[in-house]
Amino acid sequence: MNANDRNLLLDYGYDEAAIDRKVEETWDLLFGEHEASRIYYPAGDDMGYMLDTGNLDVRTEGMSYGMMMAVQLDKKEVFDRLWRWSYQYMYMTSGPNRGYFAWSCNTDGTKRSNGPAPDGEEYFALALLFASHRWGDGEAPLDYSVKARQLLHDCIHNGEDGIGDPMWNPDNKLIKFVPNCEYSDPSYHLPHFYELFALWANEADRPFWREAAIASRDYLKIACHPSTGLSPEYAHYDGTPNDERGYGHFFSDSYRVAANIGLEASWFGATEWMREEAELIQAFFADKEPADYRRYTIAGEPFEEKSLHPVGLIATNAAASLASPEGPHARSSVALFWRTPVREGERRYYDNCLYLFALLALSGRYRIWRPVQ
Repeated sequence: MNANDRNLLLDYGYDEAAIDRKVEETWDLLFGEHEASRIYYPAGDDMGYMLDTGNLDVRTEGMSYGMMMAVQLDKKEVFDRLWRWSYQYMYMTSGPNRGYFAWSCNTDGTKRSNGPAPDGEEYFALALLFASHRWGDGEAPLDYSVKARQLLHDCIHNGEDGIGDPMWNPDNKLIKFVPNCEYSDPSYHLPHFYELFALWANEADRPFWREAAIASRDYLKIACHPSTGLSPEYAHYDGTPNDERGYGHFFSDSYRVAANIGLEASWFGATEWMREEAELIQAFFADKEPADYRRYTIAGEPFEEKSLHPVGLIATNAAASLASPEGPHARSSVALFWRTPVREGERRYYDNCLYLFALLALSGRYRIWRPVQ
């Protein structure tokens, strides 16, 4: 078993057959025909999309998430359907956002926005690279590695001709919330992805990605509160919360930080800061009931507003256990996740994405797929 394949659920004493069954059943609940829980819908002969069931649109976040889930579980047909839909309807070939993907579309493929959201691009890129390594490249648009390298190139070079903007600030190497703004979203920071981009992007771009990985790790240390571990949804480059649009608190986007730290620990090993951060977040929620999860300041002060995605928060807090498996709340966080079912109903999309990612990571199925030697 590779170091990045650790099955923490098995290590904690969960039955191997039960783990396998839970993974298969969760995939089926999300990608099969269970109307109460599904978030994937085939479209036409060779396409499909992930539906944001709360907003009734298709987002690059969900499409790229679905592709990552599919490549991890060897579901090539679903992967290719999602990628064809994304490339057909979301990819922009002209204008200031050429080379990027429109972040929101209707289910018929018409664009709701011509702007991109960088978290989609980074997931698209790594999912495509993993697909190339696992299945091999096909004919366009299934020439996965070609599309991934071009996307990564555009993400850091757009704007050099005076048209458009890059997705990463070229000076501090930090990912932006959107290309034409100068602030960030801590949950977008995926240094473990950038380490792999530094291996497989165009050779000339690899030094940038190495620097971006270092910059993101440093950024997370200043964006996460030193006592609670909580981070804001939007933050300035100095790590302080950016509340200009009401997103300077711990809410839906922020949940992903814990899972990102857990996955990086699984892939590359945990640093002392990562262990401490995971333990802080889990400790903050240890005495709170999911029915009472709320919006919080990053210092931990609760608002009246309830969490929109409590199942997603349970999942990401459990995934953080990968950074500190023997932490004081690691096993209880995983136990809460294990007994929590996938979400049903209107708001299920985001929760269930985070749920399956956590399950993949905790079961050792969220892996680095390297080129076949």
